[in-house]
Amino acid sequence: MKLSMLGSNRDKAIQNEVQNKELDEFVITLLKMDSKDKMRDFLEGILTPKELIELPNRLAIVRMLKRGISQHDVAGKLRVGVATVGRGSRELQKGRFQYV
Repeated sequence: MKLSMLGSNRDKAIQNEVQNKELDEFVITLLKMDSKDKMRDFLEGILTPKELIELPNRLAIVRMLKRGISQHDVAGKLRVGVATVGRGSRELQKGRFQYV
């Protein structure tokens, strides 16, 4: 049983490494977009219409929370779930979004 657990942990580590590499490649691709038009074209091509709404909403959540607006008020104003706002709040507590 220990051998199967080791194999499982190794598989997860390999999967995480692949995911990290793919995320890095995605970020590098984003950084190559040197204009608003190029970025918008890329995002409209890669994201669904629903995702094109959700991502700006998540940014709005972070900005509102950073301004001190309560989670409940953010959820109401943006018509999103409190859990979605809570996720943004938890990420802020981890020190993310310093550049937003």
